[in-house]
Amino acid sequence: MRQESFDFLQKYLNNASPTGFEAEGQKLWLEYLKPYIDEYFVDTYGSVVGVINPEADYKVVIEAHADEISWFVNYITNEGYLYLRRNGGSDAVIAPSKRVNIHTSKGIVKAIFGWPAIHVRKLENEKAPTVETVFLDCGASNKEEVEAMGIHVGSVVTFEDEFTTMNEKFYVGRALDNRIGGFMIAEVARMLKENNHKLPFGLYIVNAVQEEIGLRGAEMIAHRIKPDVAIITDVTHDTQSPMYDKKTSGDIHCGKGPVIAYGPAVQNNVRDLIITTAQQKEIPFQRAAVSRATGTDTDAFAYSNAGVASALISLPLKYMHTTVETVHKDDVDNVTKLIYETLLKIEDKQDFRYLK
Repeated sequence: MRQESFDFLQKYLNNASPTGFEAEGQKLWLEYLKPYIDEYFVDTYGSVVGVINPEADYKVVIEAHADEISWFVNYITNEGYLYLRRNGGSDAVIAPSKRVNIHTSKGIVKAIFGWPAIHVRKLENEKAPTVETVFLDCGASNKEEVEAMGIHVGSVVTFEDEFTTMNEKFYVGRALDNRIGGFMIAEVARMLKENNHKLPFGLYIVNAVQEEIGLRGAEMIAHRIKPDVAIITDVTHDTQSPMYDKKTSGDIHCGKGPVIAYGPAVQNNVRDLIITTAQQKEIPFQRAAVSRATGTDTDAFAYSNAGVASALISLPLKYMHTTVETVHKDDVDNVTKLIYETLLKIEDKQDFRYLK
């Protein structure tokens, strides 16, 4: 990876972009993307779309989602402790002893997830932390002191953890799900520009909001763009670490390449074009079955408008929805390359219907 790309990746991942509050991350992403596109637009809720060849009738989307899981302050006790509710699939089990940022109009307030010491807990009756039992300590002595800091019900809370590399092979951090996807589609745009490829169709590079609470940003932007084809990238579970059941979760490895999905929402002809491209370009890939729904923005695009020919290329990831989400560098490169090479195979007004 070139240094400029790595610097952007690190800055982009370290920035907080919680679901519903993605604007600051979207600004960073758009600023990086601007040199490689012809124009852009944004929608009411913050999804950002860079466009190449905006005058073209035939429209192809490449898409990722911009938001990360977070928390909302839900209740402030008289003693100054904060109880929360989830914003997306936040995991209470990992919370105790974690450091957080509370986002307020007065700036970031530092806080911690407190937890009773092992000495005073009855271990024989121990239960896993839940949303009802985890709490924040922001150093306040009472509710009034909390409010004087600018904290109120509805204040957004994100984990403090930042981007690192591990063993020179892995990227580690919070929010790789799925800002690493936003990074990869931006790199595709850069490669098209720098290699001087003239696409015969309009390309819409979409960084959608609010995926973590129901694919909402993709649903909105799909109806606005009305694309003919959509290639979505998101993360999927590496199943090699302990506690995964491969019989139900599949056999997916970090480092063995992009994961190409099979399922009703995935248009078979688009998927087969991706597979053929991977084989011809010698890009390693894996396969996954996703059953009735992919659980990604693919579903929102596929079933929008009159139906959009959609496919899903996933990045294997360890420890999803934790602060140590982990992906292999080679997979990041190969997902980017596979999307790029697939775009070069799509023809203007290509008809992906099964029956004609």
